[in-house]
Amino acid sequence: MSVIKNYFTGVLMTILLAIVSTFISGFIPYHLISAGVFALLIGMILNPIISKYDFFKKGLTFVSKKVLKFAIVLMGLTLSFSQVLQVGKYSLIVMTFTLIAAFGGGYLLGKVFGMDWKLSGLISAGTGICGGSAIAAIAPTIDAEDSTIAYAISATFIFDIIMIILFPIMGKYFGMSDLGFGLWAGTAVNDTSSVVAAGYAFSDAAGSFAMIVKLTRTLSIVPVVLIFSFINERLIAKNSTQNIDGCKKVNIKKIFPWFILMFLAMVTIKSTGIVSEYVSSNVSSLSKFFMIMALGAIGLNTNFRELSKSGFKPMLHGFIISALVVVVSFIVQMFLGQI
Repeated sequence: MSVIKNYFTGVLMTILLAIVSTFISGFIPYHLISAGVFALLIGMILNPIISKYDFFKKGLTFVSKKVLKFAIVLMGLTLSFSQVLQVGKYSLIVMTFTLIAAFGGGYLLGKVFGMDWKLSGLISAGTGICGGSAIAAIAPTIDAEDSTIAYAISATFIFDIIMIILFPIMGKYFGMSDLGFGLWAGTAVNDTSSVVAAGYAFSDAAGSFAMIVKLTRTLSIVPVVLIFSFINERLIAKNSTQNIDGCKKVNIKKIFPWFILMFLAMVTIKSTGIVSEYVSSNVSSLSKFFMIMALGAIGLNTNFRELSKSGFKPMLHGFIISALVVVVSFIVQMFLGQI
């Protein structure tokens, strides 16, 4: 009973926020601003009030972490492997170029700005892979300070707030297809929640495509974490005569996004044809509502005033690299004939 009490208020808050946001978004022409965007922004406005009460915290954390992943797993029941393969064959090509742009550009920009390599690397990882999730996965393996982690997340998150509003508008301006926009959002927008908001603001099909691309992109966390861990250990060995056995090791089981395997299991079930369109449609609606709840929880957990204190150089670094990834993704898709 105490467990329910600890989580109830936070979860209930996100449900109410999701309902209100869905209602408001219904008045926006062409759905340019989705319910997820409203949930995120309203949540940030309410943060100064909600953050004063500890009884909201556990429920909000549960929704922003667990419910979001569950929503993605449910989405798998609305997709078939033919759709996944249709997007996947293009997304791997686009991702290759965007990852090179994020890490290559981030490294050079970090040198120009005189930034610590850990901060620069975390910002690049957050931009190139999946926002806060990538940053959180990599930070322990390079012994990053809490302040460094906060700077990195802030630098990528603020750009995402801008993009989830502008992306659907730009997509409609360029006359992009659902597949093209899904590829663009899935490879260029940073955090999973922001990809959800931008993708579904354009169309339901684009949202599904964007999430497939995003899930594929998330898998690159594993090799990138291993590379960063190797670099960190080499630097420790170079700068110290001490034994490096004390350095934190990479825990693959901990960082691997297992929910992706569950998502693929749901896609397998859907591909067999045993799930009716009626069930698939209802699951899709439930999945989107859970996503709106998760975006609301993230907003309620985000203090915009604290983000603004993160400093100028990390923000500029994150903005330039994010913009570079957006442009590179767009240009590559032009050559692939998707735009």
